[in-house]
Amino acid sequence: MIKIENLNNINKDDMDNILNVWESSVRATHTFLKEEDIISIKPQVKEGVDYVSKFLCVRDEKGIIQAFMGVHNSKIEMLFVDLNSRGNGISKKLINYAINVLNAKFVDVNEQNTQGVGFYKHMGFDTFKRSEFE
Repeated sequence: MIKIENLNNINKDDMDNILNVWESSVRATHTFLKEEDIISIKPQVKEGVDYVSKFLCVRDEKGIIQAFMGVHNSKIEMLFVDLNSRGNGISKKLINYAINVLNAKFVDVNEQNTQGVGFYKHMGFDTFKRSEFE
């Protein structure tokens, strides 16, 4: 069973897990990024985590974070799932929670992330604005 946890106080172990999930997910879905891009973006993940008003995660049976999502106001700012946990319905459960509980209506996704674009379209999101900046 997938249990969504609202994570208010993030300790060092959780942040390490979050960074590992982020990197695993990005390597699986953001194939357009170069190694140096991943290295330079990774430190910004903590800033993103600190920015959002709601930060949610899903843990495995050992308590290790397998997925996380950040929502700010009515926008899903981030959603990342560990490569080994993909395809288990975690993303769908997190998105439905964001829509139904947190009233999320918007999401940013890099159009080069074709898996992400397809997933969000499948979940009912439409493109309403494009920007050359992420």
